[in-house]
Amino acid sequence: MFKLNKKTNLFISVMLILSITFVSGCGKQNTQQNANAAQNDGELKFEVDVEGDEENYPAGSVNNASLKMSFAGDYIIYDTNYNYANQLAGGNGYDFKPMVRNLRKFTEKCDLNYYNQETILGGTELGLASYPMFNSPQEAGDAMVDLGYNLVSTATNHTMDAGEEGILASCKYWKNQKDVFMTGSFDSQKSRDETHILECNGITYSMLDYTYGTNGIPVPEGKEYLVNVWPTDFTSPDIDTEYQAYKKQVQKDISAVRDKVDFLIVCMHAGVEYSPQETAYQDDMAKFLADNGVNLVIGTHPHVIEPAEYIGDTLVYYSMGNLYCAQMQDEYYNKVTSILATVTVRKTVENGKTKITFEDLNNELLYCYYNQITWSDYLIVPFSSPEIKNFLPDYEDVYNHYKEIFLQKDSSLPMTPCYK
Repeated sequence: MFKLNKKTNLFISVMLILSITFVSGCGKQNTQQNANAAQNDGELKFEVDVEGDEENYPAGSVNNASLKMSFAGDYIIYDTNYNYANQLAGGNGYDFKPMVRNLRKFTEKCDLNYYNQETILGGTELGLASYPMFNSPQEAGDAMVDLGYNLVSTATNHTMDAGEEGILASCKYWKNQKDVFMTGSFDSQKSRDETHILECNGITYSMLDYTYGTNGIPVPEGKEYLVNVWPTDFTSPDIDTEYQAYKKQVQKDISAVRDKVDFLIVCMHAGVEYSPQETAYQDDMAKFLADNGVNLVIGTHPHVIEPAEYIGDTLVYYSMGNLYCAQMQDEYYNKVTSILATVTVRKTVENGKTKITFEDLNNELLYCYYNQITWSDYLIVPFSSPEIKNFLPDYEDVYNHYKEIFLQKDSSLPMTPCYK
């Protein structure tokens, strides 16, 4: 319920013109918002002041709030994945829940849980499809929502695979999920331009999402809102004029929300597939986002694990790897391993200034197992679990291999030990 001040009438008038959405990621709605509008040079200006703890604590005092968060990588649904899900459902629908069940040990301890929905959830009505142009059953999303995933990014190189119809079906699906925030693809310009302020445990936050491209599938002219594309031409960020020009849009998106939230996340779908090293574009994006006050950058797309590091106070993961998929298991299982991070996000307000820090950070290595003969029995297995020895006999060598890759830019980052 909104609590409005004496400018209630003005607030209602403005809301009819320009929408700012307040959503909760912790099951309770944000309260005590004040909105002020002013006319300037014919353009309606809209500001939202979220009444925070700064006003309730004397100057010089310290106020702390925290939330627990997990974030994971790409969730890719191939035909063998949904065919097996159909088997698990007894031929009636699709049941992905048994395959992802081991993630619950992480999500149930967290307030916020993020993953990247790589393939569009257009649903069965549009006809399911696999590589190279995917369309996935919406039951794949149901399994993740059931686990507690409430932050989802959908701007990927496969967002346009099922066309505008697929995006509209996906947006409708996600809007029908209670207390789940999806971003990156949109059903209208109005939806794309909405500013979302979410709240959890006294911490306000928001999330933005961009992809480097859409596999050459053009976004319809005049409907660029369908997916956030931060274009790259794979030359160099220094000379890529379209890439540099789009920074103005990213900066505008950040500016619209940065001073209204404590904690800002940006999801970055970019890089070179199957490369364990981030590209110059990824480095440039991360630095640009850090310079513009983003707290957490979550990278996806390469389908393999890449390093992580701090850029100033900004925590950056260049690529989380494939959380769930049916890609080939080659040497070191690089396409079926991923990082799942858990962290306490702490907000400290001192002398009227808010600071976000990360505590109790853990990085868990995961393995997406499947029977390579029958393309069945999919199961995500943590390397720290005793189960891992039953699914991956050389798990210790694989663990050490990815530990070295993940820590090559910042060896001080923690990594959960594998099972002994």
